[in-house]
Amino acid sequence: MIDKIKLDNILFLDIETVPEEENFKLLDEEKQYLFESKTQYQRKDEFTPEEFYDRAGIWAEFGKIICISVGYFVTKGDIRNFRVTTFFGEEKNILLDFSNLLNNHFNQPQHILCGHNAKEFDFPFIARRMIINQVEIPSKLNLFGKKPWEVPHIDTMELWKFGDYKHFSSMRLLTKVLQIPSPKDDIDGSEVAYVYYVEKDIDRIITYCEKDVIAVAQIFLRFRREDLLIEDEISHV
Repeated sequence: MIDKIKLDNILFLDIETVPEEENFKLLDEEKQYLFESKTQYQRKDEFTPEEFYDRAGIWAEFGKIICISVGYFVTKGDIRNFRVTTFFGEEKNILLDFSNLLNNHFNQPQHILCGHNAKEFDFPFIARRMIINQVEIPSKLNLFGKKPWEVPHIDTMELWKFGDYKHFSSMRLLTKVLQIPSPKDDIDGSEVAYVYYVEKDIDRIITYCEKDVIAVAQIFLRFRREDLLIEDEISHV
């Protein structure tokens, strides 16, 4: 099935998120209580809510998006080019720019969104933050009323499961076993909040996010038994 999808019709993406505030004490009293309640089963008795707050970026209710990186193929005959770009800045502007991209360039029935663990994280996180920021959800992210086979999403982690619902493979593991250059050669997800709030180095995060997008595209090519992208085929725009 995936062999029949035209590469030019796929938008590969990855997001980076952080806690909505730099530290727990900056939350108002009610938000602190709600975070404590939301995370009680994950924390158990090992961490206080304040100690656990550095993980708040994995929940759309307590985190925010700091960048969305996307990549797409442009093929002409035997020549292929993979173009990568990133939306960053104020979260609402990120979401508006991403929505405009979907509505203006990836809004046709043949268009598909693709990410790694994106059905569990990226896609719903973006949609929830759009609601919070009062941004209209594009049709490619609005799943209400759609049957499973009508959902225009591909998840490379789901493809790797082959129906095994218990199986989880990180992108780092999958790139290793598929002999793809690892995107985790600088920072990983657990360090993004520190780099954002303490080092204030958004460029480093953007580079990391774009490497993830390229890695997702490489994994997809592996599934199709096609040659991996080489550096000359990748453009940052």
